[in-house]
Amino acid sequence: MTTRDRLVEAAITATGLDDFGSDSWQEGLDVLLTSLDATADLNEIGVGVAEGGVVTDLSNRLRIEGWRRDHPEVATQRVDRPIIIVGQPRTGTTILFDLMAQDRTNRAPLSWEIERPVPAPRTATYGTDPRIAEAQAGFDLVESIIPGFTSFHELGAQLAQEDVRIFTSDFRSMQFSLQFEVPEYNRWLLHEADMAPAYRWHRRFLQHLQSEHHSERWLLKSPAHLWSLPALLAEYPDAIVIQNHRDPLKVIASISALGASLREMTTDNFDVRTLAAQYGDDIMVGLDRALQARADRLFARARSWMCATRTSATTRSRRLPTSTTRSAWSSRSIPRRGCDRSLPRIPATRPAASSATRSPTPASTRTSCASHARPYQEFFGVETEQLS
Repeated sequence: MTTRDRLVEAAITATGLDDFGSDSWQEGLDVLLTSLDATADLNEIGVGVAEGGVVTDLSNRLRIEGWRRDHPEVATQRVDRPIIIVGQPRTGTTILFDLMAQDRTNRAPLSWEIERPVPAPRTATYGTDPRIAEAQAGFDLVESIIPGFTSFHELGAQLAQEDVRIFTSDFRSMQFSLQFEVPEYNRWLLHEADMAPAYRWHRRFLQHLQSEHHSERWLLKSPAHLWSLPALLAEYPDAIVIQNHRDPLKVIASISALGASLREMTTDNFDVRTLAAQYGDDIMVGLDRALQARADRLFARARSWMCATRTSATTRSRRLPTSTTRSAWSSRSIPRRGCDRSLPRIPATRPAASSATRSPTPASTRTSCASHARPYQEFFGVETEQLS
């Protein structure tokens, strides 16, 4: 029995279900498993993390499809005018996400419901569902295995979660290439994969989550959308998009630090220079696609805002996202209700988008990226920051 067959059979056994819906998940899973075997060099913990994650993603897909089959009304759910925060990783998208979630008409998906989506969350038990404690126990375990990880990226069952996690059940997600050394999968994802099926799955997932706990609109956030803007807007043509910006060299340093924390757990032969080189390439692709989206007039003027993000933790977490939130809310496109005129101050529990790394980005990477990023910085007015 192949690894793929064994993991698929484990998900079927765990759920008692065998209908995965469309077969769009198969190509990405095959590429991921091949790449894991070829280059990830997983240790014992890494094998458990990778294989356990695949079984969980397959199981969630089976359960959502099973629930949808038993509750056909889920298919009638409308996902109208979602607010979607994009931008490079580590640019302050999370604190902006938290700020905008203070409006009670915005529903940000919480970690527990993305990790354990079935049965569909219900309004009456949304704050007391036993899955909250189950999910929190899993997040607490991460900090015990990777001490200090939450200084880069806070985890919590009732914290708003990036929707990049939704894509893992279609196996078209940048989460895999952050966790593991899978260059072939990363190349396929960024340059070959058709992201339309992933966004169709994304809509099905949101329909499921909102079917018994409604809100006026979804508030979503993931840097990964920046690499797939045409597919995003093809699925959600009425989306309101807010894009954060930051000096790309700072982005590369910060995301490399986050990835280092994850990969050092799953392999005994980790080289941070490989990670920095990957993000040196990937971030530039994202910048180019952001510019191309503007050149192609992909955004209607009324549905796109741009937020400049600077280096100071105080600036990132308080002043600039707040002004952007006020600007968006003042627009007719986003009616604001359920929130005081003065935006609330979010407690400083979320880690700042750190620029520290365990190893500096190689000088050659810094030089080539700085040159490549110049048109992006000039177009969006992004200042160059001092590298530490």
